[in-house]
Amino acid sequence: MHIQNLSLVNFKNFEEADLSFSSNLNCFIGNNGAGKTNLMDAIYYLSFCKSFSNAIDGMNIRHDQDFFVVQGKYLRLDHEENIYCGLKRGQKKHFKRNKKEYKKLSEHIGLLPLIIISPTDINLIMGGSEERRRFLDSLISQYDQVYLDNLIRYNRALLQRNKLLKQFAGSGFFNAESLEVWSDQLVHYGELIHTKRVEYLQQLQPVFQRYYELISSGKERIEMVHESSLYEGDLAQQIKDSVGKDRMLQYTSVGIHKDDILFKLGDYPIKKIGSQGQKKTYLVALKLAQFDFIKELAGMTPILLLDDIFDKLDKNRVGQIVKLVADDHFGQIFMTDTNREHLDQMIAEVEANFKIFQVADGTVNEAIK
Repeated sequence: MHIQNLSLVNFKNFEEADLSFSSNLNCFIGNNGAGKTNLMDAIYYLSFCKSFSNAIDGMNIRHDQDFFVVQGKYLRLDHEENIYCGLKRGQKKHFKRNKKEYKKLSEHIGLLPLIIISPTDINLIMGGSEERRRFLDSLISQYDQVYLDNLIRYNRALLQRNKLLKQFAGSGFFNAESLEVWSDQLVHYGELIHTKRVEYLQQLQPVFQRYYELISSGKERIEMVHESSLYEGDLAQQIKDSVGKDRMLQYTSVGIHKDDILFKLGDYPIKKIGSQGQKKTYLVALKLAQFDFIKELAGMTPILLLDDIFDKLDKNRVGQIVKLVADDHFGQIFMTDTNREHLDQMIAEVEANFKIFQVADGTVNEAIK
């Protein structure tokens, strides 16, 4: 699968752009702030119905404009797919596949599998547990619609239960039966979600370790540890036992919404002892493992976005990454960099078609090779 064309109108700092891509390697080169990452974000938008860098849709509209449009033409399993996303300020976002609008955006997730590696990934290591849960949920949701539906239902039940707890605190009135309705849903969907998370991480771990060893030349030992209260006992009983505490806190203190993943380097959290290069290697290996996982389950090769990945890495690790992504195992790749030398190095390793695009101040043009 690959994207053939991308069209933008008033998306971020681009007034208008119309690009035709190579089915193999595409490179965006330009200074910081020119708009390279915005082009990557537009491609991401067409896979996930949202930006990877800005959660508020309206903030992606070009300054002083009233709307944006992002369109892409894909070749997917030998069929052409035309994807459209449009948004006017203050109105509902419109997302269409082959001119037919989706009733629910969740129906689109997984159609166009994609993995992105970007500087913001450092939040997976340095940020809070919410970042790591979101990363895990987004990856599983790409190939498992049932999981996504269960997650939506769990979060809806959690919202309603928390709302009730606040109402009880404000009114001084407590109704155990009404709270139990939402507690039962948290247990039902929470157990299903937990089972999938455990299964996913068990399958991801060995692939992740293999990629890390390849990039680091086998010099370091790494591990992911899933932390969840469900390992400690029955969720239904835990929620029942926490009612008193939840009433005092006015929110639900137990459940899969509290899960975390501990990233370890040797015997210690990489967050505390890892160098910048080790953390970057960790994240690249993790994302490449996700790529393999999605490729196998989706039955097609995801698009791979590499946004400024060479920064903070030594020459040996850069070389190992270049060798990895140059392999036939990967399909269509998009890269950004300010350094033409990095891109030339990648191109020299890849025996495939490629295109280079020069990005400057919200304009983009195909460069002469």
